[in-house]
Amino acid sequence: MARGRGRHDRDGGPFARDGRLARLRRDPFAVQTVRSTAAATLSYVVALRLSSEPVPLTAPLTALLVVQVTLYSTLTTSLRRVNAVVVGVLIAIAFSVVVGLSWWSLALVILASLLVGRIVRVEEFVPEVAISAMLVLGVTQVSDTAWDRVLETLIGAVVGMLFNLFLAPPVWVDTAGDSIEDLARRMRLLLLDVADEFTGSPPVARAAARLHEARRLDNDVADVDGALRTAEDSLRLNPRVKEGLLHRVVLRTGLDTLEICAVVLRVLARTLTDLAKHRDGDQLLPERAALALRETAQYTADALVSFAVLVTARGSDDAEAAETRLAGDLRAARACRDAAADRLLALALADPGRWQLYGALLAEVDRVLDELDPEHRGRRLMEELDRHVRESHDRRRRLTLRDRWGPRRTARADV
Repeated sequence: MARGRGRHDRDGGPFARDGRLARLRRDPFAVQTVRSTAAATLSYVVALRLSSEPVPLTAPLTALLVVQVTLYSTLTTSLRRVNAVVVGVLIAIAFSVVVGLSWWSLALVILASLLVGRIVRVEEFVPEVAISAMLVLGVTQVSDTAWDRVLETLIGAVVGMLFNLFLAPPVWVDTAGDSIEDLARRMRLLLLDVADEFTGSPPVARAAARLHEARRLDNDVADVDGALRTAEDSLRLNPRVKEGLLHRVVLRTGLDTLEICAVVLRVLARTLTDLAKHRDGDQLLPERAALALRETAQYTADALVSFAVLVTARGSDDAEAAETRLAGDLRAARACRDAAADRLLALALADPGRWQLYGALLAEVDRVLDELDPEHRGRRLMEELDRHVRESHDRRRRLTLRDRWGPRRTARADV
């Protein structure tokens, strides 16, 4: 049931080279490196013609900071950086008129720049406010250098934004989708390993090792979350994407579901460890109950991958096929779960001391199946879409009220 990927071609073959080239094109770091280098070089060439500075390095420096992986982050970074530089230059000009450069005036410039940077909300560019102010204050011709620095910053920011507008950055949805599918496959392998333990008598150390593997899923979820954030940013303000909100919500809710399942898998591994401690080297479960529970876990593991394929499907045909596979996996898992429940109930009646562990096994499987259920996912999608629509409507309403009442308050103040 696992959807494995094809093996790599042998080293040195043309297909292997094409595969490596395709992976580089899909690697955010590789794409970012090429784009930043090109934008920085272009901004330096433009600044050489427009700025009076012999070496206008501020322009390529700004371009390096402005050209991000996505168009949305490029625009927001450009605005914040230009704002930071202009504010720093204005502070330096103000101080140069009143005082010269000394140790105490430098301290005041740095303090004022950092405070004002927080006020104007330039976020990560707060140090840039102080850097700009110090560089401008430390030269003889303050006014000329100040405006040259502003000009170079604007050149770098404009080149960076135009670079992304005319050469739109990639949409990283496929990369995020691959990360989600890889996470689901790792979860599937872990659940299959746990399922195999039900039919044996694993030592406590081996059961504890499964628990540690389940806990490491948190790191995998964090990595996928980072890839998904990049994909979400790449969908914002991108002219090549028509349904960016829907793509973002589908991927985000899919990852949220897998994250919940990862937590449940960790609890299931803990239950397995506790059961191994109680059995103390004996077989965990009788053969028929163990087989029923193992089959339940195996079908549930397959359902995890089917769910991930459904979430990341790009076309309606792929989504329909993935949904059919998911429905089949869930149906088989629930049938095996009911059979396992009958076996475990008989065990609990015969051995009341461990009824809570038997019940926990079923409850944890039920939670995973419920999270993967298409109806549950449909409700979650509608809730998230409604929430985004409400938030967008509230923002527009606040802007409308501000525009409507702002002039009136100004007129009253004038009276």
